[in-house]
Amino acid sequence: MYKEFFGLKANPFNANPDPRYLFLTQHTEEALACLTYGVESRKGFVLLTGEVGTGKTTLVNKLLEHLRQQKVATAFIFNPRMDMPEFLKYMMADFGIAGEPGSKSQMLRHLNDWLLERYRAGETAVLIVDEAQNLSDEMLEEIRLLTNLETATAKLLQVVLVGQPELEEKLRQPHLRQLRQRLTLRAKTHPLSLVETEVYVAERLRIAGGDGTPVFSVEALAAVHRFSRGIPRVVNLVCEHCLISAFADRQKTVSSHVVRTVCRDLDLVNEAVTTRPARPEPVARERGGVLDALEMIASLLAPAQSSLSRTVRRERTL
Repeated sequence: MYKEFFGLKANPFNANPDPRYLFLTQHTEEALACLTYGVESRKGFVLLTGEVGTGKTTLVNKLLEHLRQQKVATAFIFNPRMDMPEFLKYMMADFGIAGEPGSKSQMLRHLNDWLLERYRAGETAVLIVDEAQNLSDEMLEEIRLLTNLETATAKLLQVVLVGQPELEEKLRQPHLRQLRQRLTLRAKTHPLSLVETEVYVAERLRIAGGDGTPVFSVEALAAVHRFSRGIPRVVNLVCEHCLISAFADRQKTVSSHVVRTVCRDLDLVNEAVTTRPARPEPVARERGGVLDALEMIASLLAPAQSSLSRTVRRERTL
């Protein structure tokens, strides 16, 4: 509707996870490196947490893309609300393990044999469980027991648990301490900074066909960051509505007044006043390994995106 008015060829703020609009900040690059390093180093359990809308799905999709390019067997469970037999059946089907599912003990034996074959061939297998905060304590314990499938020197199955901050709270329970102790690496996604928000919006407009002419004023971008709290999904929502509003008023530039009006309609104004973003925490505990892994995944990142990330780092230094 507004694309032609703003000189765009596509919708820059579509909520769908279009890979063309992948945006990696320094924090998300480090988180991706952490996940990649944990899997390829056979660390067993890796944890990825972050608030809703901060890019966990983007990271998981990027990790899956990389693993599949490396011919690594993967199973991705996006709805963990299952009992253990259902969980095992789904996982084995996604791994492509042939054979009719039997009892739980038969499936575990079959899985162990398959994992040993892959290990002897120098290959690994990765299980990714999304929305893991919805797992029951019993299911978390069952998943922990899957990592008991091991040799004397290596874990046969690598597990990545992905979830909201509630997952961290759940893992602090005393009766889950065995699982918590096996989490060798922890990664987090974070909201965008003001500079990152500015670059994020500009990059999405560029990819959508923009010619570089500013669509949002500097004050408008500051307001977008404030009311969205830097959460990419909310940034998209606000910017989409702002473009529609500016188009309706035949305004070529989105002002801070338009942003405030939109955010008030979306009930984001009061929320921004009462909620402050948490301070970023270190991405992982094994810093040396993660920094080494950054070089290992450098080929995954598009040159243009890497340039943007360097811009963000340079702005932070200034």
